[in-house]
Amino acid sequence: MSTALTLPGLGSRLQQFYQLTKPRVVSLIVFTAVIGMFLATPGWVPLQPLLAGTVGIALVAGAAAVINCLVEQKLDALMARTRARPLPMGQLTSPQALTFACLIGGFGLWVLHSLVNPLTMWLTLATFVGYAVIYTVLLKPATPQNIVIGGASGAMPPVLGWAAVTGQVGHEALLLFLIIFAWTPPHFWALALYRRNEYAKAGLPMLPVTHGEMFTRLHVLLYTIILVAVTLMPFAVRMSGVIYLVGALALGGLFLWYAWSVYVEYSDALARKTFRYSIVYLTALFAVLLVDHYVGW
Repeated sequence: MSTALTLPGLGSRLQQFYQLTKPRVVSLIVFTAVIGMFLATPGWVPLQPLLAGTVGIALVAGAAAVINCLVEQKLDALMARTRARPLPMGQLTSPQALTFACLIGGFGLWVLHSLVNPLTMWLTLATFVGYAVIYTVLLKPATPQNIVIGGASGAMPPVLGWAAVTGQVGHEALLLFLIIFAWTPPHFWALALYRRNEYAKAGLPMLPVTHGEMFTRLHVLLYTIILVAVTLMPFAVRMSGVIYLVGALALGGLFLWYAWSVYVEYSDALARKTFRYSIVYLTALFAVLLVDHYVGW
């Protein structure tokens, strides 16, 4: 009976550790990495790199998210969006979070090195350092361009997936990297616009805080234009066909409409819708790229 009574507590504790990994963010990371795997080969992805690569990348990405939560726990406590996370709530301690990050991160790297290939492991480790250290510790509190520079680590997942299957990084993988790299600023600045007061309270130099709302709205529009142009490159280099081209133009046209609306008739509600659409946009864009890869015209 005593064991049964402890099960709810154990489940709650496991859920708290799980929340530290930012599962919604990691799911998008894993999705784009898996798409990179499928695009790297004309046929079906071999089972071992598919499964081991997915598990390894997910674990290391989760570890990076835990380190981010650990470093920013005091800032998280000041913001409505993040104050309910386990560390600000006192549900977990810093040593527990650090131990958890080392365990899942270390195991993830071992999986990648042993069951995938060393290149994927080293690229994933570099991505971890880029997000958990360079972006979280150095860039985010220092410059309003943090999301632009730090976006390089967030754009790596399809490259990791590509390397997991091929053992190398081709120019097609770099195009996938470039798409996510160009997507990150309008995606995140839309969020920063309607959360600007929280960022100001936390003392973070996000673009709406340092340069104002109008400046940020203009840059959301400009970077969205760059993004739409970049998404046409896979078709231009014959990496994809007409199915992808039509999908990219349709999805990009709607993103441009949102960005233009944010620029000319801003409201927090519209910025929130733009942020949410940006997630749908990236997911759908990579899905269309995958369909085009296997169906093609």
